[in-house]
Amino acid sequence: MRDRCPTPTSRTLRPKSKVPRFATLSDWLAWFETLHPKKIDMSLGRVSAVLDALHLKPPPYLCITVGGTNGKGSCVAILESVYVRAGYRVGAFTSPHLWRFNERIRVDGADSADAELIDLFEAIDDARGEISLTYFEFSAVAALLFFARRAVDVAILEVGMGGRLDAVNAVDAEAALIASIDIDHAEWLGPDRESIGREKAGIMRGGRPAVIGDRAPPASVVRHAAAVGASLKVIGRDFDFVRGPDGRSWSYAAGNAVPYASLPAVPFSDEVQYSNAASCIALVESLQQALPVGSAAIVEGLASAELRGRTETIVRDGVEWIFDVAHNPAAARILRETLDRRPPAKRTLAVFGAMHDKDHGGVLAHFVREVEHWYVAQVDSERGASAASLAEQIVSAGARGEITTHDDVAAACAAAAQAARRGDRVLVFGSFYTVGPAMAALRLYSLPS
Repeated sequence: MRDRCPTPTSRTLRPKSKVPRFATLSDWLAWFETLHPKKIDMSLGRVSAVLDALHLKPPPYLCITVGGTNGKGSCVAILESVYVRAGYRVGAFTSPHLWRFNERIRVDGADSADAELIDLFEAIDDARGEISLTYFEFSAVAALLFFARRAVDVAILEVGMGGRLDAVNAVDAEAALIASIDIDHAEWLGPDRESIGREKAGIMRGGRPAVIGDRAPPASVVRHAAAVGASLKVIGRDFDFVRGPDGRSWSYAAGNAVPYASLPAVPFSDEVQYSNAASCIALVESLQQALPVGSAAIVEGLASAELRGRTETIVRDGVEWIFDVAHNPAAARILRETLDRRPPAKRTLAVFGAMHDKDHGGVLAHFVREVEHWYVAQVDSERGASAASLAEQIVSAGARGEITTHDDVAAACAAAAQAARRGDRVLVFGSFYTVGPAMAALRLYSLPS
């Protein structure tokens, strides 16, 4: 394990002479929205400068970065669970959140508390001087500082967008995992997989492990790995999974060896998680010298990994509700394939809301022929597409069913719940900002005690 710098302390980072800027977490988060002139401003200079001021470069713990178009949250959840079961103190940073900001920054699976976050924000505010940070950058710096204060052994950092210029890439990670590469955020990352792959490959480091969970990675990714001298493993080439005869258990294979057999399926989502889980094991194996993990921890970690809103299914009064944060065509295709493997419902209703900058047509194409009634909502985000514009695109995509628009997700869910009958399916998808509020409205989420 590399040399660690001294762990920062609250006393050395934040003078107490300054009056706190805000007293509540909600006020801090609202201020983050206005601090920097651009909502998305990809560069590493500002974050690096603030991390230097906080004495967090390098961090006093090992870092793993997890990037990709889809599957990032799943891989973070699996790695987090495995390393916790192996006895390590584990930090995890993810985004966006489903219900509350605290979910983004956690240690050993427990969300950060409001008071902890406010203290972090005050320390960063004091350290940054005149440097402005975006909402995501402030969040990432807070996570890195929190993990130092809590003395974690390893931090698993989810890349927000792209990779090369993402805030979490301001630290040199011990290993990188790229779960998948597909079209999303084209305005910032490029219009095709090759250009997007170049951006995502930027999280790789020379002489350190890099794992690719995409079976056909763009040539730009492989070229970048070779150029920087990363130790690359690609699913289907260097490792893979083999399904067991029972259809649920599986084995991890590397070359001609099968070092892990009869592994449990991850208890969320569906087929795609076998690739994600195998990729996580490949990364764990690559870091065995720095972070030894036994086979029991891998088994227990896979079986106990938790992640909400990924093909999450609830049956209520005979109606099957399925919640999925799918918000791009690739994720929508995976959700469609998952539904095709399930018994058909009498009717399928859909609660849908999305960001305005997404490929709505590419997402909707997978569902327009099946859904009999669309309950379309305006999500609570300044990037949210209006319900009226989404309804127009559903019509343009060739929808056969009826369409009604609603002021918010809660109203759309209430209307769908009133219309649904026993044997029906209600599909809730399109965004984190759709799934989270929907589950809250249906009382499927409550604050941790």
